[in-house]
Amino acid sequence: MDTMRDRFAPVVSRLLDEDPRVAVVLAEISVAGFEDARHRHPDRVINVGIREQLLVGAGAGLALTGLRPVVHTFASFLVERPFEQVKLDLGHQDVGAVLVSASASFDWPSGGYTHMSPGDIALLDTLDGWTVHVPGHPDEAETLLRHAVAAGDDKVYVRLSVQSNAEALAVDGTRFRTVREGRAGVVVAVGPMLDAALAATEGLDVTVLYGTTVRPFDSATLRRATETAGTDVVLVEPYLAGTSTAAANDALADLPHRVLGLGVGRRELRRYGQIEEHVAAHGLDAGSLRERIGGFLGADRVSA
Repeated sequence: MDTMRDRFAPVVSRLLDEDPRVAVVLAEISVAGFEDARHRHPDRVINVGIREQLLVGAGAGLALTGLRPVVHTFASFLVERPFEQVKLDLGHQDVGAVLVSASASFDWPSGGYTHMSPGDIALLDTLDGWTVHVPGHPDEAETLLRHAVAAGDDKVYVRLSVQSNAEALAVDGTRFRTVREGRAGVVVAVGPMLDAALAATEGLDVTVLYGTTVRPFDSATLRRATETAGTDVVLVEPYLAGTSTAAANDALADLPHRVLGLGVGRRELRRYGQIEEHVAAHGLDAGSLRERIGGFLGADRVSA
């Protein structure tokens, strides 16, 4: 199966053909995938070289001219390194762009910590007005990329990963999807964490929601789920643990509730290893998730 990043260049190349507003700004990463598109649209496919601050600044400049820029590189070089430009060139100037990352949390362990960005969405949470998509399958990535580019002049972040669920689900770029219903707790699985979360909760009497659009946070669907499943909520996210706990707490502020945020830990793992080893070390494999979810919700209470 191809990866989400494999889908990126073909999808956006078609969007360049379809919409004269679309432009692509690159910083060497994925340049080869846009070679044909660059020949067709030399004024709208721009490679700034390994200059990530310029990458975002150039995208903002294109947005000021009325174009819809798609800005792409690895997550750590797209959100963390040029954060000042994201904050000022896009946010302060109130212009939109579609930031599309690759090499999420620990997708490329041999690249070292410079190529890891588990804190990207937490960092964007310090800014106002961002929509964040976290697809869990290449088909979902294609849908959400198109949705993001078509979103007027909004500021959108699309987080691509090599981690993927086995099957795609229908996503609409707005709401959480109810995958399983229960009465003894709610588990919100984000993007590529769905398969592990479903395996972890097999046989447990819990509702499982699937989130591929996490900002704005879908408070309405979470609240509806708690009406029958109760107000104990577990968030399973493929990035920094606790990133969405404040959003879930806000959604349930008028109700007695408990929230547990599971995700990538803050402790840096100083061995390259493989993706699966990082997943296990952060307790995001199905076995570890079952133990942590069962312990929080009460294993006796959630057993179906």
